[in-house]
Amino acid sequence: MVQPTRRIVTGHDSSGRSVFLSDGAAPAVQVIEAFGGMAVTELWRTDEAPTSNAGNDDPAGKEKSLEPSPRGSKFRVVEYPPDSVRFAGAAREAGFAEIGGRHAMVEDATRHPGMHKTETIDYAIVLSGEIWAVMDDGEALMKAGDVLVQRGTSHAWSNRTDEPCRVAFVLIDAVPVDHLI
Repeated sequence: MVQPTRRIVTGHDSSGRSVFLSDGAAPAVQVIEAFGGMAVTELWRTDEAPTSNAGNDDPAGKEKSLEPSPRGSKFRVVEYPPDSVRFAGAAREAGFAEIGGRHAMVEDATRHPGMHKTETIDYAIVLSGEIWAVMDDGEALMKAGDVLVQRGTSHAWSNRTDEPCRVAFVLIDAVPVDHLI
């Protein structure tokens, strides 16, 4: 069962005064069945930088994609089931396709089946549980309160416990690392 994430969104009324537009469970939740029920709660997204704070539209569930649009950002919470559940079947490709990330899969995933690479800079904050951040070379155990800055690297998230782990992510479009080397 997915733990709901309370999302409070502010905005402006017709007089320009600050108001609360919404306060409740974030509505854009995608459960990735091919990944053992991994849940992705999209909290917000922007499609340009600088972005506009005008209007009252909710862009969070606009499209299912792993990465933000060019010059955009995504803010999400991912609930990772244990790896023993998440990768119990042979559904790696189907799982990445379900989240709109087939293109980001690292084909040689001998290190971990969740290996992928995005053209983003990501800020990851563990909210609850624990998870391993896996790189091509090395790994680090992260617990609640720990933060990782992921800079366009091949990486995976490995939950080696029997409990779900919740991680908040901010993904921001970035120049591909291949263009910098």
